[in-house]
Amino acid sequence: MAGNSILLAAVSVLSACQQSYFALQVARARLKYKITPPAVFGSPEFERIFRAQQNCVEYYPIFLTTLWMAGWYFNQVFATCLGLVYIYARHQFFWGYSEAAKKRITGFRLSLGSLALLTILGTLGIANSFLDEYLDFNVAKKLRHF
Repeated sequence: MAGNSILLAAVSVLSACQQSYFALQVARARLKYKITPPAVFGSPEFERIFRAQQNCVEYYPIFLTTLWMAGWYFNQVFATCLGLVYIYARHQFFWGYSEAAKKRITGFRLSLGSLALLTILGTLGIANSFLDEYLDFNVAKKLRHF
């Protein structure tokens, strides 16, 4: 079973490393701008870094769920590629937001687009599996005949 999901697992580990890296950047900013926990307000530079990291954390469960559902039920390679796009988009978002709030938009839109595609692929795959399992109707097999 593990071998069947190796690409999804690799993207998941990579994304976990990215989340850790973003958290480390917040810790560094706390030291640099002298903001001690639990405070989350201070200089605008710190607040942008903190908000960028928090936004990434807020979207992380959605990313992992849609990544694995699209990979399991639709196609692991497509899901993996979209997962890598999402990781790149979050990188762009984090560093853009860290510089200026307006610079976050491109990365944010790209990450939302990849999440939307992962959601659509997962939904299509789950629907096909449901139809195949309970109604003995496999859309993928029907499409191959055309």
